Amino acid sequence: MELPEQMDRITDQQARQLCDELRGRIIQSVSRTGGHLASSLGVVELTVAIHRVFDLNTDRLVFDVGHQCYAHKILTGRAGLMDTLRQLGGLSGFPKPREHRADAFIAGHASNAVSVALGMARARSISGEHYHVLALLGDGAMTGGLTFEGLSNAGQSGEPMVVVLNDNGMSITRNVGGVASHLARQRLKPQYLRIKKIYRRVTSHGPVGRAVYRFTHRAKKLVKDALLSGSVFEDMGFTYLGPVDGHDVARLTQLLQYAKELSCPVLLHVKTVKGKGYPPAEREPDRFHGVGPFRVEDGQPLSAGKRNFSCVFGETMCALAQERGEVCAITAAMQSGTGLDGFARDYPRRFFDVGIAEEHAAAMAAGMAKQRLLPVFAVYSTFLQRSYDMLLHDVAILGLHVVLAVDRAGLVGEDGETHHGVFDVAYLSSVPGMQILCPASFAELRAMLRHAVLELTGPVAVRYPRGGEGAWKDLCGTDGAALLRRGSDLTLIAYGTMINEALAAADLLEEQGVSAQVVKLNSIVPLDMDSIALWVEQTGGRLLVAEECVDSGCVGRRILSELALRGAKVTRAALANLGDRFVQHGTVAQLRALRGIDADSLCKRGLEVMSHG
Repeated sequence: MELPEQMDRITDQQARQLCDELRGRIIQSVSRTGGHLASSLGVVELTVAIHRVFDLNTDRLVFDVGHQCYAHKILTGRAGLMDTLRQLGGLSGFPKPREHRADAFIAGHASNAVSVALGMARARSISGEHYHVLALLGDGAMTGGLTFEGLSNAGQSGEPMVVVLNDNGMSITRNVGGVASHLARQRLKPQYLRIKKIYRRVTSHGPVGRAVYRFTHRAKKLVKDALLSGSVFEDMGFTYLGPVDGHDVARLTQLLQYAKELSCPVLLHVKTVKGKGYPPAEREPDRFHGVGPFRVEDGQPLSAGKRNFSCVFGETMCALAQERGEVCAITAAMQSGTGLDGFARDYPRRFFDVGIAEEHAAAMAAGMAKQRLLPVFAVYSTFLQRSYDMLLHDVAILGLHVVLAVDRAGLVGEDGETHHGVFDVAYLSSVPGMQILCPASFAELRAMLRHAVLELTGPVAVRYPRGGEGAWKDLCGTDGAALLRRGSDLTLIAYGTMINEALAAADLLEEQGVSAQVVKLNSIVPLDMDSIALWVEQTGGRLLVAEECVDSGCVGRRILSELALRGAKVTRAALANLGDRFVQHGTVAQLRALRGIDADSLCKRGLEVMSHG
């Protein structure tokens, strides 16, 4: 597709045609690479309008969760790279400043855009520079408390900035019959906007103008308060515009131009349809939120979905709920992603989706546990990071029995550094009293979840990866450690699905004449150090620990520290993990090989240990 050289000079008809072309290009690209389709299709007109009004090489556009950025990427000269979307070495599925100057900020987690944008606006004012700042957030971000912290501060700051609220389903403010609808229509008419601009210009100069402003402002507020419940955004200090049809590119352009000219905080409320322009995505926006490669003709996936850990978790939760009436499930806007659709359907009174509010979820779970319920908080590892303070203050101090079902632990693949669950090993291990179980198979997840919910006390985390199980499908206990393979030369320790790489590496080492024994950790907190010390001693103190997490706070360093404190003989040891750098996007297999934790790499590290030991 050909892009216009100057977006600000295209006609409304050309803009509409461009939207159609963008939509087609996004559908074709995502059908081949997979990605976030429905959300990107829903903001095509809005993205085009923003690019018509603002110069995003200078002006700053901050996305709130950037999975709706595909049209933006195409409009900023990356159309030729769209077929590399989310592939190793290709385009990220989210905004990345290192990719293009028009990507003002990273955007993988929700609810931070207003705060970031306000920071940029304040930097502009302090530096005496001249550029515009926008925050584009979805209505889902409004379920996160951080959004309201940002809105409250931004509205009161007086800093000129535009917040665009993309409302594609959730009602944000209560409409009051025909009066609200009538006023909403009136405030979007061109003549209304022209009069309001003149009014603002006149009342911004001199004592007379300011007196007129105070009088008319009070009068307007009295009328509005008498007829309406008021806008929460206006109460925060924003000039509120909307709601406006988010698929009317001409009207959007007009409203954004008006918002750009106002020297104050502005909130533009845009109503869109998720998946707009592609019938399968419009019918099933949740399924097409994040999708693998599919047939464009009917939206059907190119490969059948495989059974995964999230499904097994959901099934086990239903079984536990049937057995015990105290079992409850909590999620933070990830009902389907965490496998809880069945639980929500069968046990609606015991299922709680709190929205994008992980801190609230953890604190609420603590309250439930204090009153003798059995709460299980199902959450992606990368999003659980937000709840760290609640885990310490609300859960751990009282030793409450809250179970964390830590989904997407380890590398998650194509979503990249904002979504890899590679930090929870470190931060969960630092929570006093926390117990951490690491299933490597579906059978172990069932057994460990039951053990965590019904048999253990205090805070417990059960961490498991995205996707399915590997070659290891057995059950070797619910805690402690197990010796899966005996050897005399080297002890290779792993946990979770990394045990598959360790077993494969042991086979490769055997071909090289090295006898490696493989130890599987069922629990990484607490560690079964008595057994670990014995097994390491049996192989002459030669040790290799393989993990799919960052180096700082990894299990391998804790094992080495404990062995040293015990005075155990360690002849030669090596740690194979992800290091202390963020990991890019790509398939899990590619990233394991890239970071040296696949079977081939572990074999090489094992040979190095032997050569020095």
